[in-house]
Amino acid sequence: MSESTFCDPLTMHELLGKPNALSQSLMSVGSLPKSTGTFAAPPTAVAEKMSSIFDRCCCALRRRKKPKETERRLKANDRPYNEQYRYTDNYIKTSKYNMFSFVPKNLFEQFQRLANAYFIFLMILQLIPQISSLTPLTTILPLIAVLAVTAGKDAIDDLCVPWISSVPWETTALPLFFVLACTALKDGWDDLQRHRSDNQVNNRISYVVRDGKLEEEKWMNVKVGDIIRMENDHFVAADLMLLSTSEPHGLCYVETAELDGETNLKARQALPETAEMGDSLEQIGKFRAEVTCESPNNNLNRFEGRMVTAGQTLPIDNEKMLLRGCILRNTRWCYGLVIFAGRDTKLMMNSGKTKFKRTSLDRFLNVLIMGIVLFLLSMCLICSILCGVWEYTTGKEFQGYLKWDDTIVPGPPGEKGFKQIVVIAFLMFFSYVILLNTVVPISLYVSVEIIRFMHSWWINWDEKMYYAKGDVASRARTTTLNEELGQVQYIFSDKTGTLTQNIMTFNKCSINGHSYGDVTDELGNVLEIDERMKPLDFSFNPLYEPKFTFYDENLLKDVKRGNKEVSEFWRLLALCHTVMPDRKNGQLVYQAQSPDEEALTSAARNFGFVFKSRTPRSITIEVNGEEETYELLCILDFNNVRKRMSVILKDSEGHIKLYCKGADTMILARLSTDSSERLHAITNAHLDKFATEGLRTLCLAVKPITDKYWEKWQKRQQDASVALENRQDLLDAIYEEIETDMTLIGATAIEDKLQDGVPETIANLAAANIKIWVLTGDKQETAINIGYSCRLLTENMREVFVVDGEQKAEVEVQLKDIKRRLDRANGSNGRPGAPQVMIASIQTDNGVNGTSVVGANNDQLGDDGEPTEGYALVINGPSLHHALSPALERTFLDIGCACQAVVCCRVTPLQKAMVVDLVKRNKKAVTLSVGDGANDVSMIKTAHIGVGISGQEGMQAVLASDYSIGQFRYLERLLLVHGRWSYFRMSKFLRYFFYKNFAFTLAHFWYAFFCGYSAQTVYDPVFIACYNLFFTSLPVLILGMFDQDVDDAYSMRFPKLYIPGQYNLFFNMRIFIYSVLHGLVSSLVLFFIPYGTMHLGYNYAGLDMNDYSLLAFTVFSSLVVIVTIQIALDTSYWTVFNHICIWGSLIFYFSLTLVYYEALPFSWVNGSQSAANYGVAFRAMASPHYWLSMLLTAVVLLLPVVANRFFWQDTQPSYSDRLRVRQQRPREMPKKGPTTDLPMRPFSRKTTSRRSRRGSLRSGYAFSHQQGFGELITKGKLFPNLGILLPSTGSAPGALGKGASSSHAKKSLSPIREQPPGFIAAAAAALPGIQLATGNLFASTESIESGSLPSVDHIEHF
Repeated sequence: MSESTFCDPLTMHELLGKPNALSQSLMSVGSLPKSTGTFAAPPTAVAEKMSSIFDRCCCALRRRKKPKETERRLKANDRPYNEQYRYTDNYIKTSKYNMFSFVPKNLFEQFQRLANAYFIFLMILQLIPQISSLTPLTTILPLIAVLAVTAGKDAIDDLCVPWISSVPWETTALPLFFVLACTALKDGWDDLQRHRSDNQVNNRISYVVRDGKLEEEKWMNVKVGDIIRMENDHFVAADLMLLSTSEPHGLCYVETAELDGETNLKARQALPETAEMGDSLEQIGKFRAEVTCESPNNNLNRFEGRMVTAGQTLPIDNEKMLLRGCILRNTRWCYGLVIFAGRDTKLMMNSGKTKFKRTSLDRFLNVLIMGIVLFLLSMCLICSILCGVWEYTTGKEFQGYLKWDDTIVPGPPGEKGFKQIVVIAFLMFFSYVILLNTVVPISLYVSVEIIRFMHSWWINWDEKMYYAKGDVASRARTTTLNEELGQVQYIFSDKTGTLTQNIMTFNKCSINGHSYGDVTDELGNVLEIDERMKPLDFSFNPLYEPKFTFYDENLLKDVKRGNKEVSEFWRLLALCHTVMPDRKNGQLVYQAQSPDEEALTSAARNFGFVFKSRTPRSITIEVNGEEETYELLCILDFNNVRKRMSVILKDSEGHIKLYCKGADTMILARLSTDSSERLHAITNAHLDKFATEGLRTLCLAVKPITDKYWEKWQKRQQDASVALENRQDLLDAIYEEIETDMTLIGATAIEDKLQDGVPETIANLAAANIKIWVLTGDKQETAINIGYSCRLLTENMREVFVVDGEQKAEVEVQLKDIKRRLDRANGSNGRPGAPQVMIASIQTDNGVNGTSVVGANNDQLGDDGEPTEGYALVINGPSLHHALSPALERTFLDIGCACQAVVCCRVTPLQKAMVVDLVKRNKKAVTLSVGDGANDVSMIKTAHIGVGISGQEGMQAVLASDYSIGQFRYLERLLLVHGRWSYFRMSKFLRYFFYKNFAFTLAHFWYAFFCGYSAQTVYDPVFIACYNLFFTSLPVLILGMFDQDVDDAYSMRFPKLYIPGQYNLFFNMRIFIYSVLHGLVSSLVLFFIPYGTMHLGYNYAGLDMNDYSLLAFTVFSSLVVIVTIQIALDTSYWTVFNHICIWGSLIFYFSLTLVYYEALPFSWVNGSQSAANYGVAFRAMASPHYWLSMLLTAVVLLLPVVANRFFWQDTQPSYSDRLRVRQQRPREMPKKGPTTDLPMRPFSRKTTSRRSRRGSLRSGYAFSHQQGFGELITKGKLFPNLGILLPSTGSAPGALGKGASSSHAKKSLSPIREQPPGFIAAAAAALPGIQLATGNLFASTESIESGSLPSVDHIEHF
């Protein structure tokens, strides 16, 4: 039943969070309302609140019969009218549970683990006394095990032995309930955090207009049709239609980072008919209007509706809407009419639902449990049949010794017919189910949860993932997904705030053929700028900004020297923009719609060209302390087609100039024919250099204009501006005419400052065979530029495909063309889709470096001989909408997965989730989403793993995430270290756990052939209880917590170590079967060698040694010794805890045997089932048979394991083997720096020859996504008056800039090169397509895709 069919429930958490809310409401009914000025509450407020609480509680229990909404109708300030439609209120709920749904919903999720259902079945069996009778010992020990130590779950489970050592139902119920309770508590705690977040948001205060007064109202009580007031820097409470604002012409400005990740300010404008109400509460309170609009939807960029007021029908579009999640900026106040509230808002409809996440390991364990249960039932069936045969042939003749229970066996006493035997065999089936159930022990899941919990704490305690600047530590918000971190193949990342800092810095420039920004030494070598380098001192300028930094003193010297070209460069930047000045705390500040625009204007300011004020007809700047005022004649505004903006100014001497800045492709094509070719070539080279460094570039040009030409052009421009048809086309043609024959001044290069370590992180993750998709709301040019800056895209790529069709047919043609070209390129490899693999080997001991290429050919080399790096795909939002349709989604997915990187631009939050879901549904790969804002919540919830970054956009992403980090660079350590270790440890734990439990349990099966199939245990009941509780639990837990093949430094330096987890190479069906067979063979040897040794044996006194107690003691001693030595062999990383637990377990076992069998008085054990074994310890240890059988067992079981490992590690060491050896010999490691033994080819971003072959890679100047504010400035709509901006007036941001799309020349296709799978060397013989070179393994991707896995005998050597 969908959530939308119910009224919003008031959760018990909300009631518990406000325990006295109801009582206060009741008490206030009879009291007089307190006067609070304009915020006085009406007498009916309390009754309305109580009614709201009651309705929300009651509606949670009844079905809403609301028809599907096709359009929305509402009236302003008319709650009774709006309530008839039962629109959703503003209460939001992101949590999964409430007090009523927690238990059933959580149990439903937990019983998706088949093992939990299996244990319930066992518990029911144990309720039958004829199958499992009670004994005090087996009741007390499990209880102690549960309460004393967490590993005691194993003991409870292992006590399940029938009749002779049978257990009650509590022994399964207690640990099962404990597991369910622990998981439920963890889930409940996680959900409690969401409740707290919801509670915080729902209880924010808003101001609602009622009866001409403002009333404080919590967000959750705001209704559709209410009019609310918001103030500067306030979050928008719901989706509102803007009515009036503090700014002229009904303008206001909002930041939409929570919605689309953009930090650019966006302008919204109220209708003139409502804007005239201003701040008059009387008019707003009496305002009546009926709104008809579209039904709730998730489209952030479209809104259609109409409003009828005072007999007029007025259109409403997206420019009149303020959406929930936006922040009001540079606007003192505004009023808005609530259109959509709560979960109907566009933000919430893009957020997605919280989903129950399970790891691939959990799903695989479910499959294994089903197989193990079938195996268990097969053994029980065999024992049951053989029991019937034995009873029929032999047992019925020994009634004097083995009498049948008359209460169980039907028929008259003494009857020995077939009917009685069938009943005995039938009951014996269930007895063996209980006896052999330890092949699926409860302790497995308890131990897994303990290990996961500790892995989560390793993440929380990692000091290397602590972001000191923001005081943010890494946080594992769940304990169930840790090993999944070691299997990620796809990362979906937001850009703004995740990869970047939202900070633009002016880094370099080119002026009249001179490049500025690089710092050189005496020899002309460029120095790297770091924190130790001292920036220039701008204190000579009283209006400089202390935070501005620049290092090249040559530029400052030329400014002070009065260089004409340099002065003209800075004058252009100070004049050609739409930035608005403002004053805060007496300081001049700039408000720009684009951070790029602000960075350029700020740079001019610090170099002495200070933009101070503007009016609709003038711009004032200060140059070296002297003011210059220019008459603003015209602004030729930016749009996505022009990709440039210009201003036409007249100086104090009457000279008219056009200043223009824009994309290099636009400016350089419009230069004068007699301009200097040398200057053009030098500037072009500088632009190339800036582009290689990932900087966002644009060109600057100037053109003098005569008065006569200006008068003629102005008249034609005015005629075009009032044209009734094709107005924009006519204006563009007029603009094109005047923006020609310009003179090049230079170029700028600004940096969209990345977070620290982002390029290195992405490069290392790519080397780990992780594909990264960037999903951003930014425009295409900006996203591509950031892609190059962070090394997601590189100039060595063979081609960057761009899909930008607007119609479905266009998108289909583009996608199919790309697919055809990729197939043609891949076909040259001999098999379509087979990528080439290149693996750099580790330096050999004799100093020879080797690099092996599997299936490589000359087609992989570019025209300049450099190796290429595959393809990249860039697709925008409208195209993505069509690409995600059912008809095209598979083609889009195939292309995206064949590319090394994918960038999706201008996407909505819901589209982000749809892209993630597309990969998640169709690829057997683990996906991870990372983001920092509310617009990333939907994809974070959709992916297998969600990572939130504690950034500047709030905590919504963190609260919805599974893991939180302070910076993107910590994702590398989270995956390559903690994720890989978690998967490595969990795989090792599971392999050993299944081995030791099968070795332990199957001995009962072999003993069944010698005990008349009576379900008699082969071990002492006390030792059965202690096996998993004391003897083997702690060593395997320590292994799962601490083990590692290489340390964290090597894990990050050699990212190919991460690849086995992506293909489940450390734990899969073959590994499991190997563990089962290992346990089965071990159980055979453990039982039959002691049995053969004791059979017909005599001790030194001539006494028979062929007795049950001696056999049981010898078998169990051999078992404990063998599994303990086995885990010692499996341990790669020894700590003090390993030594204590492993050797301590052996010491504890032999100590316990001496105390229990020898030291305790016989009266203490008399009457128990262990009485028959009293004194067996000394008796066995005094006999050489005992020691020789243990020695022989150890040799037979352990010697082949040791020999096998030594053979493979000595003759064909794997990748991790060689690294582990090198780690143990650190003095032989090469010095830090680029070396040939690095697992990834060092990133190179150079050579203009490649660029000339590929085409321009330039950016990237970040203009706004919408039309600029030039028209608003020239018409005076951004100004309260025509004078200089008043400090108290909220100023508006300007429009800004422009972008240059990168053009990439087409070139011949060649095979795709991907990161190597890096398989295990020892499996070369088992996998086709694997080659060995210098002791390393090189695997073709074909073997991966075909499902071929390394031999289970050698997989552990990786």
